[in-house]
Order: sequence, then C-alpha cells, then structure tokens
Amino acid sequence: MAEHQDETRAAYNKVVDLYASMFANRLETQPFTRNMIGTFAEMVRETGNSRVADVGCGPGHLTAILHDLGLDAFGLDLSPAMVDHARRAHPALKFDEARMEALPIEDNALGGVLAHYSVIHTPPGELPALLAEQARVLAPGGLLLVSFFGTDAPEPVRFDHKVTPAYSWPSDRFAELLAGAGLVTFARLLHDPASERGFLDAHLLARLR
Repeated sequence: MAEHQDETRAAYNKVVDLYASMFANRLETQPFTRNMIGTFAEMVRETGNSRVADVGCGPGHLTAILHDLGLDAFGLDLSPAMVDHARRAHPALKFDEARMEALPIEDNALGGVLAHYSVIHTPPGELPALLAEQARVLAPGGLLLVSFFGTDAPEPVRFDHKVTPAYSWPSDRFAELLAGAGLVTFARLLHDPASERGFLDAHLLARLR
C-alpha cells in the first residue's frame, strides 16, 4: 500500500501548478459534473449536517465550490504540495495532508464526503478498505459522491493516467463495493466526455445506511 501512495504523492507534487491551471475552471465546461455536485450539496444540506470532506482535494477548487454551495467544507490530500497550493489559493478554508485510508476525522461526523476522481489510483484490492474508511466518517444518512472513470469491461482496467497509473471501473462493480461498505447507491450518472481514452465519466451518489 505504501509504495503506490508514495508514487502517487511524488507524481502529484511535481504537477501542482499545471494541474491547478487545468482544473481551476473545469466545471464551467462540465454541466453533468457540475449538476451532480450541486445535487450532492443540496441533499447534504437537507440532512442538517453540512460538514463535508473533499478527499483528494488537489488544489482545492472543488472544496471552494462546496463552500459556495453552503457547506462547511474542508479538503484533504495526500500531496503536501497540493495542500500548500490549496491553502494559498483559498486561505479562508481548511486543508490538511492526509491519506484516504486513514482520515483524521472522528466516527460518524460528516454529512457528506466528496471523492472526485481521487480513488482512481487505488489498486482494486485496496479499494474496499478505502471506501469503508469513507463510510466510517459519515453520519447515518450521510452522503458520498464518488466520481471515477467508467468502463464497459467486466473488471477494472489499469491504464496509464497522465500523472500516475490509474484504474477505470464498471459502475455495477463499484456500486457493489459501496454496498459492502454499508453505502446504498441511489443515483448514477454515466456520460461520454469525448475523451481520447474512451472511458466514461461515472458519478455514483450513495447514502450510508
């Protein structure tokens, strides 16, 4: 586990400025993603617990959007360089370095968790434990919105991501993993981003039982 995390941390530390410039305004041209995040924020507010973790927050652009949508949002990321950038870009918000497999959050504390393409580098055998950790920090009825690259293949597909190796997932298999962590998937959005990789963009919205 430590080896792939070290590789991922080092890879993202090297591309902070480029990554931030590429994704700062990305949602302006991604209406499906933008609306899914808006739906997530609205439903979290309805739970009465607006505290939300943006896990794998990168440069903090989505943490800021969640804040603007009325949530008490904070960001966590494996890369110290990303966390430093996020703190400078959004000084009013809280960002900390953390591993998704060991979140520095108490049990049942959050109304929501956003995992926006932040689990894609996790090897398939390690993903159930990561999802269980995200479920651990959610209050009963809390929501998880997880986004990833989707595939029509029956099994996860490893591919050469531009930063570090990643995996695409069949949405049904991913939903099964969520169920194993105690999360019920109640909404799915799969769409073609016209990507040269040929993968779908997949968004699953799940609720803790």
